[in-house]
Amino acid sequence: MLVKNYKLQILNNQCMPNAVNVNCFAHLDQDIGPVLPYLNATLCGFEYIKEPPSVTFRAQGKLIAVHSQKISVNTLKDEHEARKIVEWMIREINDAWNKKDEIEPRYSGVGRPSIIEILKLLPKTNCRECGSPTCMVFSTLVAEGAKDSSDCPQINKENKEKLSAYLAPFGLDI
Repeated sequence: MLVKNYKLQILNNQCMPNAVNVNCFAHLDQDIGPVLPYLNATLCGFEYIKEPPSVTFRAQGKLIAVHSQKISVNTLKDEHEARKIVEWMIREINDAWNKKDEIEPRYSGVGRPSIIEILKLLPKTNCRECGSPTCMVFSTLVAEGAKDSSDCPQINKENKEKLSAYLAPFGLDI
């Protein structure tokens, strides 16, 4: 096991004191820099930085950045959700470390999906049934990992399959 303990720091938005969401840092008990290329390979990080080492993911509708000694997560409801996501990420880190001999490390990100390519597969009715004001906004949320094809009630089966296939290499909609 690589990571055993962490200290959670919850941050409120200083510019918007009435903001509903919080962010967090999980300060780790040791340097996990060596596991980051393996974690990047297993979780399809969209951005990988060699120095100082970090990898960024979209997972569980959140932006998660893993650095050598901390994990940061944005737009959380509360401390409970922060702990849940941080503990999931720590399990992923430990799993990647334990299986590193079986994983081909990746030293680059997979990039980001194109909002326009996503939009092309949507019905473009701006029906708002997904909770977004327009299909373009919905496309942006899908590209960020906050929504997926199942959140669009009007997408046809063929385009839903195409969208899922398009998003899979980015680690989204799987």
